[in-house]
Amino acid sequence: MKIKRVYEKPEPEDGIRILVDKIWPRGLTKEQACVDLWLKDIAPSTELRKWFGHDPERWNEFRERYFLELKNSKEQFALLDEQLKNGKVTLVYAAIDKEHNEAIVIRDFLVPMTFRWTDNMHFVDNVLFD
Repeated sequence: MKIKRVYEKPEPEDGIRILVDKIWPRGLTKEQACVDLWLKDIAPSTELRKWFGHDPERWNEFRERYFLELKNSKEQFALLDEQLKNGKVTLVYAAIDKEHNEAIVIRDFLVPMTFRWTDNMHFVDNVLFD
């Protein structure tokens, strides 16, 4: 899984490009963005996004709060899992900051896990969804 800004030129190595922002990227058409799947419900809540305001000083707390929100994103992770099973995936986002954005948190949330699901759609490794 790769991560890049949606404004960067799409490349064949990107595979499936998945937008993980709640709001469509400003100034881009669907053709320019080359987004294959838009998982806007996996994005941080509006309240959390506004609180964070891309302030690096709030990054650690943002990550903690967003991890809690991600635990309730079962359906979105099922869609992401489907794409990962099919091949290369690139999470794309619009934020200017390449080190403090939701795609980084999503990747970090997934890193310690393998995508094995129970019939109840719960991760069975390190994180269990309620």
